[in-house]
Amino acid sequence: MGPSLLKDKPTRLLLGMAAFFVANALIAESIGTKIFSLEKLLGIPPANFTLFGQSGMAFNLTCGVLLWPLEFVMTDIVNEYYGPRAVRRISYTAVALIAYAFLMYFLAIGVPPADFWIGTGKTMGIDNMQNAFNGVFGQGMRIILGSIVAFLVSQLVDVYVFHRIKKITGGKHIWLRATGSTIVSQLIDSYIVLFIAFSGVFSWQMILAIGMMNYCYKFLMALVLTPVIILVEKRIDRYFGKETSERMKRMAAGESEDNIEFPVAG
Repeated sequence: MGPSLLKDKPTRLLLGMAAFFVANALIAESIGTKIFSLEKLLGIPPANFTLFGQSGMAFNLTCGVLLWPLEFVMTDIVNEYYGPRAVRRISYTAVALIAYAFLMYFLAIGVPPADFWIGTGKTMGIDNMQNAFNGVFGQGMRIILGSIVAFLVSQLVDVYVFHRIKKITGGKHIWLRATGSTIVSQLIDSYIVLFIAFSGVFSWQMILAIGMMNYCYKFLMALVLTPVIILVEKRIDRYFGKETSERMKRMAAGESEDNIEFPVAG
């Protein structure tokens, strides 16, 4: 049964996408401690906006946002062919493994370092390897909690909005439901993590301003990646074949919480 199951194209694709989805989410969380300047990356002057009374605002973003747009592309593709329950399963798996990874990071930080290792960083210009390790892998508990909650809630919202638009449009215009669901879910994602992580640390005006700067980037990326979703859909349709592809889309659109079947080719 195992070998024949892995020969099934929809199953192979779902396994590959699930693995990439989880790995991408974990990498995004791990590199999220670095803040970069989008303006410097693009070689343009700082934006210097004033939002909600906060002046000097610029596009200083966590490196995690470089990868998160790919998560929502994956979410919409899985949603289109396998349905919302498949997305939820993958999302819960990603959240569990992210939490596990952070637990391992904290355990690794707490393990007593070898004396020689602490000083080895000097050959690389690092005064203390333990402090450098802590700085890279250590994040505040509120930031971790906010990030995980924001990821899970935004995924569930993305699934809901995607299928609402799909029903309204009669299954047409994948670009509309993919872009629309991402735009809505990313607005929620941008503010959940900030309010959980920084309430009482930043003023609500600062939180609103930072969230809006982050959302502007995510909104733009949702528009930029829309052609990618259309291209991926066409490639998957050719990979599955028209009959299997259409059958999977119909099942994904009409599935219920109590009666889920993952389609197989043939």
